[in-house]
Amino acid sequence: MNETLSKYIPEHAVKPVFDLIVDNRVHLKIVNERQTRHGDYRKGPSGKHEITVNSSLNKYKFLITLIHEISHLVAFEKFGRKIKPHGNEWKYSFQRLMVPFIRPEIFPSHLLPLLARHFKNPTASSDTDTTLSLALKQYDKQNDKNYIFEIPYGSVFRIHNGKVFKKVAVRTKRFECLEISSGRTYLFNPNAEVELLVARD
Repeated sequence: MNETLSKYIPEHAVKPVFDLIVDNRVHLKIVNERQTRHGDYRKGPSGKHEITVNSSLNKYKFLITLIHEISHLVAFEKFGRKIKPHGNEWKYSFQRLMVPFIRPEIFPSHLLPLLARHFKNPTASSDTDTTLSLALKQYDKQNDKNYIFEIPYGSVFRIHNGKVFKKVAVRTKRFECLEISSGRTYLFNPNAEVELLVARD
């Protein structure tokens, strides 16, 4: 397991993560990329704690996602199954488990203050923390996608499920985009990755 973990998370995180997996009897599966989620936790019919994490994540995002999912397990075991999945009990568990990893041996120094800020009140997905998300994406493999905030207003783009939109306006921190086929308006986070089809000059 240590050898496998070392392929996916920073070197100095391997032993403490391995200890968490053993202590909480986690059955970890590393799976092909899913567009809708980075990871998942469920308690199987046999009572086994099953966690899946996408293999495509960079090592820092993989570590955060794995601790996120272990935090669900810990919160449910400690506070009961009736708690909200991303409620205060989960936030408390995620903070407690993640803080020991926020150190320079594990994360690049420029990520440390962003992580410290995020974990004062962690959200259901680090993707909604635009500053942290963009900083983490610097470590992703190169691709031909654009961020919503980079493309000009009036540009047409496609998302992972094939739907096509036009970027039309900004609303507070998110961008208003028109789905071409239905005419409905949707809001996108600035760091959403899209495939540019037609750039407005």
